[in-house]
Amino acid sequence: MKKLLYSFSLLAFLAISSVAQSLQSPDEFLGYELGTRFTPHHKVVAYFEHVSSVMSNVVSQHYGQTNELRPLMVNIISSQENMDKLEEIRLDNLRRTGMWEGTPTNNIGIVWLSYNVHGNEASATETAMKTLYELTNPNHRESKEWLKNTVVILDPCINPDGRDRYANWINQVIGTTPNPSLDAKEHREPWPGGRPNHYLFDLNRDWAWQKQVESQARMKLYNQWYPHVHVDFHEQGFNSPYYFAPAAEPVHEQVTDWQREFQEIIGKNHAKYFDENSWLFFTKESFDILYPSYGDSYPMYNGAIGMTYEQGGHSLGGIEIETEEGDTLSLKDRVTHHYTTGMSTIEMASANNARMIQEFTTYFSNAVNNPKAKYKSFVIRGTNHPDKMLKLKAFLETHAIEYGVGSTRKPISGFNYFKNADENFSINQGDIIISAYQPKAVLVQAIFEPKTYASTVETYDITAWALPYMLDLDAYATETRISVDPGDFINHQPTINIGNRPAAYLAKWESIEDAKFLGELLKAGIKLRYGKGDFSVNGNQFKPGTLIITRKGNRHMGSQFDQIVRDAASKYGRDLFSTPTTFVDSGKDFGSNNVPFIKAPKILVLRGSGVSSLGFGEFWYFMEQELNYPITMVDTDNFGSIDLDDYNTIVMPSGFYGRMLNKDRLEEVKTWVRGGGRILALDRAINSFVDKDGFALKRYADDSEKKEAEKKTDEEKEADALTPYEDRARKFDDYRLPGAIFKLKIDNTHPLGYGYPSHYYTLKNNSSRLAYLPNGWNVGIIESTDSHMSGVAGKKVLESLAKSMVFGVENYGGGAMIYMADNPLFRAFWENGKLFVANALFMVGQ
Repeated sequence: MKKLLYSFSLLAFLAISSVAQSLQSPDEFLGYELGTRFTPHHKVVAYFEHVSSVMSNVVSQHYGQTNELRPLMVNIISSQENMDKLEEIRLDNLRRTGMWEGTPTNNIGIVWLSYNVHGNEASATETAMKTLYELTNPNHRESKEWLKNTVVILDPCINPDGRDRYANWINQVIGTTPNPSLDAKEHREPWPGGRPNHYLFDLNRDWAWQKQVESQARMKLYNQWYPHVHVDFHEQGFNSPYYFAPAAEPVHEQVTDWQREFQEIIGKNHAKYFDENSWLFFTKESFDILYPSYGDSYPMYNGAIGMTYEQGGHSLGGIEIETEEGDTLSLKDRVTHHYTTGMSTIEMASANNARMIQEFTTYFSNAVNNPKAKYKSFVIRGTNHPDKMLKLKAFLETHAIEYGVGSTRKPISGFNYFKNADENFSINQGDIIISAYQPKAVLVQAIFEPKTYASTVETYDITAWALPYMLDLDAYATETRISVDPGDFINHQPTINIGNRPAAYLAKWESIEDAKFLGELLKAGIKLRYGKGDFSVNGNQFKPGTLIITRKGNRHMGSQFDQIVRDAASKYGRDLFSTPTTFVDSGKDFGSNNVPFIKAPKILVLRGSGVSSLGFGEFWYFMEQELNYPITMVDTDNFGSIDLDDYNTIVMPSGFYGRMLNKDRLEEVKTWVRGGGRILALDRAINSFVDKDGFALKRYADDSEKKEAEKKTDEEKEADALTPYEDRARKFDDYRLPGAIFKLKIDNTHPLGYGYPSHYYTLKNNSSRLAYLPNGWNVGIIESTDSHMSGVAGKKVLESLAKSMVFGVENYGGGAMIYMADNPLFRAFWENGKLFVANALFMVGQ
């Protein structure tokens, strides 16, 4: 018997040895020591596929590709027993959420580790390879035990385009020996940096909005699993010690006690390893759980334990960097730290498997049967614009949020988003009901709640994002549970009211979809006009901005004219009207000088040094992926050599343009605008014109208004002077505006305001104040302190912003200066603001 056992043990040893010999470590596979250089994405993919090809308990899954055609992938690892029933484990977990029928029979935990959402926080992907190897290494006894009750999903690089931008650059400029001096080129990556993706979006702000292809593809896979733990690996400034959970306040009030507790359990385990190695760390600072679109908060709002881990380093870290303490921080160090917290996370998930799964089950059971939410139902009026309702429907279905209709006709008390107050209302036919009693109860509350509660004003990101304001939806939030019946959104069919060879086609101007239709026609060579005022023709009423497509002026299109117009209307689902005459019943006839011809915009957009990469990326994405209209991108360093007469529109995304707009070039720009050009200045770009000679844009109307705004009472001065040092941050509470929603009064008779009602909800994340333009058009203004709707905004900020301009137009000779203190394209998710940008490009200054 002893001999038989010996023979079995020997065979097992030989089998393990054989696997170990075929399984290569990252060092062996890559041909260099991990942490001595940055690995290109294709080699990372090759290594992940190598491991899955030689290890039967690992599978690789490609789940999408980036804009630059790099693969997005994960490896899934567990014990062989678990891998043999992986699909059943996945479905069992969906059963726990209530989104799949049946009773779970497996109690296997799921841990998802995501690396390198920010491309230049590049130690994370190197860590992913080390983690994968040690999880699959047959000689790693601990990981073999953990995998008996745990499935691990490793995403080695969420942002391959950004990471390769950084990795390829540093591998080109670094010497054979790393230089730890901050002066060295290898620590100074060029614009735009590797942090964002192809379109220069921050993918760690896109989890909820899913505007980018990486987010869209990843979330389809994520929603097939719903992990119990999700970790997002990051880097921060190289002088900072390591950060791990527990998270900082504010933590959203929907986060459960268990989610907080397990963050603490995991954090203490990390601390044990860090203390053993004399590595410094910090917890409960800086990184909160509030904004719903992060890699820690979004999983939290979907039942997981979501966590951010931050290693010092970032792009300034290079391969080696000298810290302020005189130590040298190496890429190897950074990889080791991330590896330690990743493995510690898996260890704790395995050790606490039973309770983790039970609490996950309870989370969704409570969501369906007893949601913690203040608001039990959200009512969206069916009378909202069909385009807005389609966007709402797409959002709900992307996030698997249940909705229906209501049959009750009894009066209900609820919060009216538009009025910012409670009132009684009734359910009408066509209204959409979103109940809190569903698996996605917490996410629903986080996305729809009118006013997000924050336990402190010191937040990491914006503090308001309520979807009814984002889409400008007539909606209610009520504490009453409304019975939801099966039902869908009203299926709006475009109105096609076309006569035989009409004198003109007419299309209303009400949403960004109308701007896409216009862009399609302009690219096809169709000539258009627009109505500057209300008019009626052929029995139909039309508002300012209506597109007027006359046969006269398009005869060069021949027989294609009608087909092009009708095909474009069909493509974008537009209502299309026609008239046999250009003689109107009321208003201006189509041949009037008050019915301007739309000159196709020839757009130059600035990028490069001084320009916010995110701000530029938002405009680039908007034009290329949403509006689908051509632009010319010009680096600020080359702006001086550009013949401006080749363009009629210049777009300045948020940024600092002082070096580009030197005295001589600024005079040239002024001359160009006077000759009919238009400049759209967004966000911080407006500072290039504030209080400058020749421009009407001012912070304050005059010196007396400025003095009054900056005046402090004796009590305020004394309070400032005597603030204890430990409370120093509170001195700035009255001046904080991390991101809040304000209601603007809109002049919708001006071309910049076409298509809007008399209000607009702006997402304001800067406290920049602009006085009313004395001789221009104040199209969007903040009337008073009562204009604040939601989010953190300090007392002094509210006072300063009262009676200020947000959107305005200054006539400048034959051209126009268009000022937008807020960026309507922010992160591409503030849908209702996009028409302002289209108006600026297509309507203003025509």
